[in-house]
Amino acid sequence: MARYSFRLPDIGEGIAEAEIVAWHVKIGERVEEDAQLADMMTDKATVEMESPVSGIVVELAGEVGDLIPIGSTLAVIETDGDGDGDVEAPPADTPAEQEIVAETPGAEEASAAEVAEKPSPLQGRGLGDGAKAAPAPAAVPLSPEGERERKAVLASPAVRARAKDLGVDLGQVQAEGDRIRHADLDAFLRYSGGQGYHAPGASRARADQPIKVIGMRRKIAENMAASKRAIPHFTYVEEMDVTALEEMRADLNANRGGRPKLTMLPFLIVAICRTIPQFPMINARYDDEGGVVTRYGAVHLGMATQTDAGLMVPVIRDAQDKNVWQLASEITRLAEAARTGKAKVEELTGGTLTVTSLGPLGGIATTPVINRPEVAIIGPNKIVERPVFDGDEIRRAKLMNLSISCDHRVVDGWDAASYVQALKKLVETPVLLFAD
Repeated sequence: MARYSFRLPDIGEGIAEAEIVAWHVKIGERVEEDAQLADMMTDKATVEMESPVSGIVVELAGEVGDLIPIGSTLAVIETDGDGDGDVEAPPADTPAEQEIVAETPGAEEASAAEVAEKPSPLQGRGLGDGAKAAPAPAAVPLSPEGERERKAVLASPAVRARAKDLGVDLGQVQAEGDRIRHADLDAFLRYSGGQGYHAPGASRARADQPIKVIGMRRKIAENMAASKRAIPHFTYVEEMDVTALEEMRADLNANRGGRPKLTMLPFLIVAICRTIPQFPMINARYDDEGGVVTRYGAVHLGMATQTDAGLMVPVIRDAQDKNVWQLASEITRLAEAARTGKAKVEELTGGTLTVTSLGPLGGIATTPVINRPEVAIIGPNKIVERPVFDGDEIRRAKLMNLSISCDHRVVDGWDAASYVQALKKLVETPVLLFAD
């Protein structure tokens, strides 16, 4: 038998370490060549690590959430060949996987003899025959309430069914005679003040659940914390009348043929791109260390997208060159790629400005956090219908608040307000979106 040491390869330019976000093998398991070993996350993407050999896994580098330097040993596999491994053999007392056994309330306690006769849950998991099972936890004496629950509770099937529907523990109900009747149950509900009673669907206390912050969630936490630490944010919010734009959108959708259905977002992106040349400080990046602001000529628009793994920001390249139909197709494609984990590294990097939208959940106003090192982020909020004054008349209008957060080191409040007013003009007069 030979031992093969699989070292974490260089998985990206400038990447010094990667985080373990999932193991697909355990110590003692057999892995086949090209089978998945682990998922590793860098600052840019998640990469699947595949085994280059077949054999038994005898050592793993760490736990989920650990950071592993490039070039260090990720796993040691005992192969079927006779070649020499490239690392020393791991210690014989490699920790085996431990099981956590939870007690079930109301279950009968096993005697000490029964526990001793049960096979160790660690047998067959990489320990030798001499390995000892962990001692069984000592029995915990029951409280007086627990003793009372163990006593037989006499009640008719109808009373039991009613108590179950109400979420009442019959062990807490005092009986007038030798059995609990409906009157006893009624008295408990009237006078107990809710002690020991939970109505169906009522909230109950649950055990605390510690969750390790790993993978995408940790990257989001680190990026947001760095953004708030380094960037002096300010947010400006303006109300826009999108009645005419919504009518135009409905007309275009009614005649779209085989083209994708239009949402508000493609129109807003067109407006953003048309106003950027007048306000180049919005579409920029700030190099903290170099003290240099780069104003970009092209708009590579980041699109904040919620996925099961967390918030991702795929980038629409050269958004200024696309019409509403092309933008709608690209929005759908990138959002699907992000949600299914198929987005490429180049589709998740290089943004110059970001839009974040919660759609119908957008709320009255938002204060979005800037996607560092960008200097601005735009957040459209939900559309609501309200009466508005139009001269001496009152009409029904569709209104939407739009938020913009800016880096005050680069963008002044006057510039941000002026930019949003330019956006408002295009949004409220949508024919200008398509005018030369």
